[in-house]
Amino acid sequence: MEITRRHLPKATVRAAFGVALSAIAFGATAAAGQTSGHAMPTYHEVARYKVGGDGGWDYVTCDSTGHRLFIARGSHVQVVSTRTGAVEGDIPGTKGCHGVALAPALNRGFVSDGGSNSVTIFDLKTLKVLDTVAVGGRPDAILYDPATKRVFTFNAGSEDATALDAASGKVVGTVKLGFKPEFAQSNGKGRVFVNNEDGSELVTFDPRALTILTRTPLAPAEGPSGLAIDPKTERLFSACGNQKAAVIDGKTGKLLATPTIGEGPDAAAFDPGMRLAFTSNGEAGTLSVLKEMGNGTYTTTEVKTAVGARTMALDPATHRIYLITAQAEPAPASSGANGGRQWPRMVPGSFEVLVFAP
Repeated sequence: MEITRRHLPKATVRAAFGVALSAIAFGATAAAGQTSGHAMPTYHEVARYKVGGDGGWDYVTCDSTGHRLFIARGSHVQVVSTRTGAVEGDIPGTKGCHGVALAPALNRGFVSDGGSNSVTIFDLKTLKVLDTVAVGGRPDAILYDPATKRVFTFNAGSEDATALDAASGKVVGTVKLGFKPEFAQSNGKGRVFVNNEDGSELVTFDPRALTILTRTPLAPAEGPSGLAIDPKTERLFSACGNQKAAVIDGKTGKLLATPTIGEGPDAAAFDPGMRLAFTSNGEAGTLSVLKEMGNGTYTTTEVKTAVGARTMALDPATHRIYLITAQAEPAPASSGANGGRQWPRMVPGSFEVLVFAP
């Protein structure tokens, strides 16, 4: 997952992990829409958790049953209560971590450590580290597939996906992708979907046979990053960098629609109870709320959040959405190494979680 502007070279963005932020302005005004008699729920900020702590951030994962957020912060994973906002624990020693996957039935969690080409396995209740397993080059996104009980790391460096047996922690194979993968989702029935950002396509593979099944071009949508799935219909929602969301039929691989969303999207989510999809747009400082209108078209409402709030997690039990951001120091006037942009640093202690609800 990138941590700033989508059109920057990914190598530049990765190197800036932990400190790269856009200039951040906070807001909490919600917007609502109504189209053709279909009411759109109004989302608004209901809480703000002053979490603090060191490091930038990447993916955030919600444990709905355990009422916790797992936030990847580079050298450690911060564990925050979704009820109170209190920091309940920390998983240290994760070099360059990007994401966390959970396997509640096995009482295990898995962290993708991009800086050490490994996965950290921990006890979901005690947060104690159980093992560290070597995987492909620069693992980024990470996913637990309940159909195969396998964990997949999506490796930007080696352009593949590593499959681990979740129970034993052993590597059982590799999916050769041939591109730098972004977000991924599972339908829980024998298919895994992953975004190819540079190739602007959605790729489907068999998580047991470890073979690619289909490739869906997303044009006119470009630069897909975040990916969400509706488990009932198997429709996928891919957040793309040119202010479009690609809606794909996961059963057929057909591109269905490309509704407009906010600028600079990174993460995506779907709420099965509300029947709504979301993208978090760091550059626009908005949350795009997408509703299907019953005729294959979608209406979009923009909810004001905060510039820089680019990653999020959704709790389907409470319908709450958790976005993470921080304040930034003034942008440096001088350029960085090799003439590249020098990104502003995060103001120490300003890291926080914004909580939105309908």
